[in-house]
Parts: sequence; structure tokens; C-alpha cells
Amino acid sequence: MSANVDFNQRPDYDPELQTIADYVLDYRVDSREALETARHCLMDTLGCGLLALRFPECTKHLGPLVEGTVVPNGARVPGTQLRLDPVKAAWDIGCIIRWLDYNDTWLAAEWGHPSDNLGGILAVADHLSQQHVAKGETPLTLRHVLEAMIMAHEIQGVLALENSFNRVGLDHVILVKVASTAVVAKLMGANREQLLSALSHAFVDGQSLRTYRHAPNAGSRKSWAAGDATSRAVRLADIALRGEMGIPGVLTAPQWGFYDVAFSKTNKDQRIKPEAERRFRVSQAYGSYVMENVLFKISFPAEFHAQTAAEAAVTLHPQVRDRLDEIERIVVTTHESAIRIISKVGELANPADRDHCLQYMIAVPLAFGNLIAEHYEDDFHLAHPIIDLLRDKMEVVEDERYSREYHQADKRSIANAVQVFFNDGTCTELVEVEYPLGHRRRREEGIPQLKEKLRHNLATRFPVRRCEQIFELYEDGERFDSTPVDAFLDLWVI
Repeated sequence: MSANVDFNQRPDYDPELQTIADYVLDYRVDSREALETARHCLMDTLGCGLLALRFPECTKHLGPLVEGTVVPNGARVPGTQLRLDPVKAAWDIGCIIRWLDYNDTWLAAEWGHPSDNLGGILAVADHLSQQHVAKGETPLTLRHVLEAMIMAHEIQGVLALENSFNRVGLDHVILVKVASTAVVAKLMGANREQLLSALSHAFVDGQSLRTYRHAPNAGSRKSWAAGDATSRAVRLADIALRGEMGIPGVLTAPQWGFYDVAFSKTNKDQRIKPEAERRFRVSQAYGSYVMENVLFKISFPAEFHAQTAAEAAVTLHPQVRDRLDEIERIVVTTHESAIRIISKVGELANPADRDHCLQYMIAVPLAFGNLIAEHYEDDFHLAHPIIDLLRDKMEVVEDERYSREYHQADKRSIANAVQVFFNDGTCTELVEVEYPLGHRRRREEGIPQLKEKLRHNLATRFPVRRCEQIFELYEDGERFDSTPVDAFLDLWVI
């Protein structure tokens, strides 16, 4: 037989896809902690979306592709009057909840924001719930949304534990697309074959590069990339439910599969990984671990690796606010991931550049005692040259213990320390913060402040009575779970 041929035997679906599909179809959520945390996560995420509606650079992206389009039972975009098809609604919801970098976070070998998946989940659930009501059928409830969130968090987070997409140059929104595809396909009624087909198409897509998150190209695409990913997931699920065939060996096909094409080289030295290192490592079963351990952004709308640094800077503010012109140097002790992602010098070109600059996110609270979304805007930056003067005085050093405990399963710290030295030889205390307010280790302290964050965000968009109605429902967990999705979203439209 000639050697110049391919052996054309169609394989079974890659085991990695089958494991995800079986988890989504068969797993039953029974963790009370996961469900409670998912409720907090849902409300916090929607609140982040409301806050983003104050920024025209965000709202310019919203709405139908063709003006005047009317969609029967269209999915709502919270805080607006929009009713869109589920694909565009997922894009818009994903865009607003991610715009300010204020929703939840997961940090491991890969980073990301699992509540980004809510764009697809909420759009599909709202559309389906309205369809069911129109037909006289039982609508979907918020319990369905919470369970879908728990599963999406788990898929994204477990794949992120030991698999670094950033080291091969890919952006973490690939995991949003994969997780959203799995759970929205289930919400839409996919069987196992359809769900596997949808998942395979999520991996066969060309994937986003991380370049828009890093110097010198950091920009606003990072604020809508997850909306784009979760929207694509809805489209792929729809394609699969129409009977489109899948690509069973999408991961493992020699030369043409995801592992060989996209997961085989490092992005620095282009070293080719041994074949065994190209495959995903998944060392624990899918369950509810990620939702139970997710990180909330409570104190600052800032890239998460800088949360504890900003907290340390706020603590130091009273000691330095009257001596800013006397500062000789500022020593920032941090962990390897922060150095790799957000430590940068030079001109910062736009708000997205600033909220991914460790030094900027320390300088502002040192000088002003707080860090809010408006502090990243051009007019604020230009009006306060002290920010760049302080940035220029910073020395960033790695603490190997911080880097080690960042990855340690029983700790997962995100530690930073800041100390300021003055021209006269004096210095402030060293302020070290190892766990941010949104960490599981600080849940008891954090949840009341998470609720206050929501109250503030609701008030930016709704009248007092509507805010009270939403918050009363949030506080009643049993009523919350049983509330129909369409009725819930009735509260969020203007």
C-alpha cells in the first residue's frame, strides 16, 4: 500500500470532551455553599454591568446589528431597554459585565473571570423562559441559572488549574467559549451527541491571542473579548442543535488538531513541547470546587493580581499623602504572575492600559486613598501628573514564597507588599496583604461589603423602590431560586 495516504478512520470524540459533556448532562448540584456563592456571584456580576453603562465607550457596542430589529421573546440586557436575539444579547451582557474588570476572578496556571459565562447563560435562559411562558409551559427559574453558572465556573476553572493558555500566547477567553458552549447547549436541550459536537466546534475555532492584554498593545478589546466568546458559544450551540456534525478528534488529531496547532509551542522561545505536555492536565473531577473558591472583586475595579497591592496602598495613604514630593522610592514586593502580566513602565495609552498596570494601581491609592473606575480615564490621568511621578519611583521585586503560595491548593494567595522610603532616610511600615477581601478566607468579612457594592451599583441605574425590590429578592434565597428568569429580568429593565 502507498505511504502517501492518510488512514481515514473517524475516531471517537476526544476523552476530554466526553468528560465535560458527561459532567454537564449528569452532575447534580447539591452543594449549598456553591449555590449560595453563585447567588452572590450572579447579583454582583449584574451590578458590575450596571456600573459599566455609565461609560460611553462601553455602551457604543450595545444593541442590534440592524437598528430597529424586533425579536419575539428577545433576551433583555440588564439596565437597558434592549431586547435582542440570544447571540447578540450574550455579546452585550458579556460586554457590560466585563467592561470595568470588576467581576469575579479565578487564578491558577491560567487566569480568567468565570462569571463572563453569564452573558450566554442569561441570554439563553431569558429567551427560553419567555418562550415557555408564551406556550403556557413552565419557565426556567433562577435555580437553572445558578446551576449553569456553577458548571461553567467549574469547567473554566478546572481546565485553568494546570493548563496555561497564556504561555502559548492564547487568551483565557477560550475557556469562556468552551464552558459557555457546554452549559448553554444543555439549557437549549442538547443531547450528548449535540453537546459533543458543539464543544468540538468551540475548540476548532481560531482562538483569541493575548496581545490585547499586554504592553505595548493593551486596549479595550480585553473588555469585550469575553462577551464575544460567550456569544460565539450560543451560536455554536445553536449550530449543533440544528444537527451539524462535530469534529471528534479536534484536540488530538496529528498536525491538524488543537494540541499540535495551538498548544505545542511556548510563546517566548518557541520551544516545542513534548507530545505528553501538549495534552490538558485535569487532576480532579468536575464538581463545584471553583464556585466555592471563586474570588470576588470587592474593593477595587482592578486586575486581580493588584488587588492586595491597592489595599496596601490605601493603608499607607495617611502616612504619605502629605509627603508625596519627599518620596525617594517605593518598593513593591509581589508574585511572578503579577510581574508577568501587569508590571510595566512607560506611557499608558488608555484606560484599559492603566487598569492592567500594577504601578498605576498602587500610585493612585497612595496619592488619593482610593481606586475607582473613573481613576483610569484620560482626564483624571492627565490632571494628576503625580501618578506617573510615583510610578517612576517604584521598584518591583518578586518574593518566591508569594509565587509559590499563589499556586498552592490550600492557600492560593495573591500577595503583595508595599513600603515607601523618603529622602530624609525615614520610611513607612511595610504593609503586606496576602489574601484580598474577595478571597474565600475572607468570605465572612467580604460578603457584607459585596452587598454594599451591589447597592451602590443598583443606585446608578434604578430608582429607590426598584433597588429595594431587587435587593429584597436577593436576600431571600428560597424565593430567589424559584423565581422565573423572565420575571427576574423584568426587574432589571428601564
